[in-house]
Amino acid sequence: MRSMFQAWFNRHFSNPQIVILVLLLLSGFLTIFLLGAMLLPVFVSIIIAYLLEGIIQWLERFKIKRTASVIVVTILFMTCLTLSLVGLLPLLAKQVALFVQELPSMMIQGEKLLITQFEQHSDLMSRLQIDSFTNAIATELTSQGQQLLSFSLAGVRNLITLIVYLVLVPLLVFFFLRDKSTILGWLAGFLPEDHSLATIVWNDVNQQISNYVRGKIWEILIVWGVSYSIFALFELKFALLISFFVGISVLIPYIGATILVLPVALVAFIQWGPVPKSAYVVGIYGIIQALDGNLLAPLLLSEVVGLHPVAIIVSLLIFGGFWGIWGLFLAIPLATLVHAVIKAWRSVGSVRDAVPTQSDWS
Repeated sequence: MRSMFQAWFNRHFSNPQIVILVLLLLSGFLTIFLLGAMLLPVFVSIIIAYLLEGIIQWLERFKIKRTASVIVVTILFMTCLTLSLVGLLPLLAKQVALFVQELPSMMIQGEKLLITQFEQHSDLMSRLQIDSFTNAIATELTSQGQQLLSFSLAGVRNLITLIVYLVLVPLLVFFFLRDKSTILGWLAGFLPEDHSLATIVWNDVNQQISNYVRGKIWEILIVWGVSYSIFALFELKFALLISFFVGISVLIPYIGATILVLPVALVAFIQWGPVPKSAYVVGIYGIIQALDGNLLAPLLLSEVVGLHPVAIIVSLLIFGGFWGIWGLFLAIPLATLVHAVIKAWRSVGSVRDAVPTQSDWS
C-alpha cells in the first residue's frame, strides 16, 4: 500500500512545475484566509481593476495611451460609484426598511387569506397548521429583513471606515491599472524562471473568467431591468428590491431562480390574494427565468466556462458549504480555476513543448 502511494505521489508531484503550481495556489488561499480581513480593500481593488481592464484594453485599440485610458476609466468608475451610492443604494435601503416595517401587517393579511382558503378547503389544512406556517415564514422573513437593516445601520455607525474605503479603493484601483505591468513583473520575480504550467493555468482561467464576468454583468442588468419593468407595471410592492435580488440571483445558477420564486409569490399573494393577477406575476417571473436560462445566458456566455451542469451544482454545494453566500457567488469562478488546474495537470507531460512567453503575464 505504501509503495502504491509513493508511486502515485512520485508520478504526480515529481515534476517541479506541479510543485510550483500547488505552492502558488496554497499561498493564494492562505493569504486570503489569514489576511483577508486586513487586506479587504486591496482584494476589492484588485477585483475591480480586473473588471475594468477589459475597457482599458478596448480603449488602447484606438491608439489611446494606457495612462489616459486609465484616467478615463477611473473617472467613469467613480461616476458610476457615486450615482449608485447617492441614487440606487438609498432607494434599496428605504425599501428594505419599509419591508421590515410592513411585514407584520402583511403576514396578518396573508394569514387571513389562508384562513379564508382553509374555510373553503378544510380537508387540506388545519387551522393549527396555518398558524404554524405563517409564524415560521414571519419569523424567517423578519430575521432576514432585520439583518439587512442592521447591516445598513452598521454602515452608518462605521461612517469613518466607509469614507476611508471610498477614498482608498479608487486610489488603489487607479494604481493597479496604471502600473499593471510593473506590479505583475515584480510578482513574477518571486517565481522560478520556468513556471510554464502556472502560466498556462493563469491564461486559461483569465480568458474564461473575463468572458464569464463580462457576460454575467450584462445578464444581471438585463434580468434586473426586465423584472423591474414588469413588476412596476403590475404595481407589485417592493418592485425595485425584489427585481434587484432577481438580477443578482443569476450569479447562483439553478438555485437562485428557485429560491427567488418564494418571495415573489408571497408578496403577490399577500398583496392581491389568490387572484389571477398574482398568478400572472409568478408566471411571468417563471417566463423570465426560462428565457434567461435557455436564451439569454447561452447567448451571452455560450460555453464560456465549459462546465457540466452537474459540476456547477456540486461546486455550488461545496463552496456554499464552505463560505456561505459568498461561496455561492464565487462558485463558478472557483470551479473554473479547479477545472483549469486539473486540465493543465493532465497535460503536464506536454508542458515543456508549449511554454508561453513571459509577456503572457503582462
